[in-house]
Amino acid sequence: MARAVPSGSRLDASLLGASIVVALAALALPARLRDPVAAFLRRDLVAPLIRLQKNAELGRAAIAHREAQVAGRDSVALQALLLPGLEAENERLRGLLGLGRQVGWGFVPAEAMHSRTLGEEFTMTLTAGSRAGVTPFSPVVAPSGLVGMVETVDPTMSLAILSAHPDFRVSAMSADGGAFGIVKPHLGTGVSRYLLELTGVQLGAALTPGTAIVSSGVGGVYPRGIPVGTVIEELKTSESWARTYLLRPAVGPADVGSVLILEPKRVMAGVRSVWPQPATQRKDSVAADSVAAGKTP
Repeated sequence: MARAVPSGSRLDASLLGASIVVALAALALPARLRDPVAAFLRRDLVAPLIRLQKNAELGRAAIAHREAQVAGRDSVALQALLLPGLEAENERLRGLLGLGRQVGWGFVPAEAMHSRTLGEEFTMTLTAGSRAGVTPFSPVVAPSGLVGMVETVDPTMSLAILSAHPDFRVSAMSADGGAFGIVKPHLGTGVSRYLLELTGVQLGAALTPGTAIVSSGVGGVYPRGIPVGTVIEELKTSESWARTYLLRPAVGPADVGSVLILEPKRVMAGVRSVWPQPATQRKDSVAADSVAAGKTP
C-alpha cells in the first residue's frame, strides 16, 4: 500500500524545484540583463523576506523577554506571599528553642499536626510517643504558654487535646495569686469558640481586663506558673456565690506548630522559672504551692 505524501512536503519540493529553475535561468541570462534582474530580486523579493525574518526574530525576543518578566514577577510575588509565613515560622522556632533552654530538661519536642475531621478540630497529633518518653496526661506547652494535654499515647506518636476541647480543665489562678478557679472552654460560636472561661472565682476577687491567668499547680497534672490566658471581661451567670471571667487563651490554634511535652519528673519539679511571673506574690499563692507539693502552709 502506497503511503500518502504530506501536502507540506509536496509544496516544499515544488518551491525547491522552482528555485532551481529560476537560478538556472538567471545564470543563462546575458550579463546586461543579469544585474537588473538580480537587483529586482534583491529589492522586491529578498529584502521583504529579510525584513520578515528580522521582525520574527524581534517578536520571538519580545515574547521571551515578556515570559522572563512574568516569571520574575511571579517569583517575587510568591516570595512576598511566603515571606510572612516563613518569618512567623522562624519566630516560632526561635521561641521554642528559647523555651527549651529555659525548661532545660525533662521535656520532649514534637511537631503538632491538626486534624481536619469535623468534630476533631480541637485535637492534634504529636510526632512523639511512648518511645520518646511521652505519657498520658502530660502537659503540652509552647513559648506563649499552655497548649493542652496528651490524651492517648502510641509508640511513635500521641494524641493531645487543645485548651478549647470540651474535656479540657486546668486549675488556675491570677498571676499575683489573688484569685483561684477552674479554666474550661467557653463553648461559644464562631471565633469565640476558642475562648476560655475562668469559673468558680471567689466573689471578693475582682479581676480587671488584661489580668494574666496561670496554672495553679493544684491537682498535679499541670505545674504551677504556665500562662493559660488573659482576662477579657466578667461574664454574667446565674451563680451568686462565684465569679466567671472570659479569657483569651495564651496560645491560639494558629500558633500551635512546634511544641514541648513536659515529662512527669519535670512536672513534679515545677516550671516557675520558665515563664516570668510578677515579683509580688500573696499568701494565697504560697498556700497553693504548699498544696501542690503535698505540704501544709
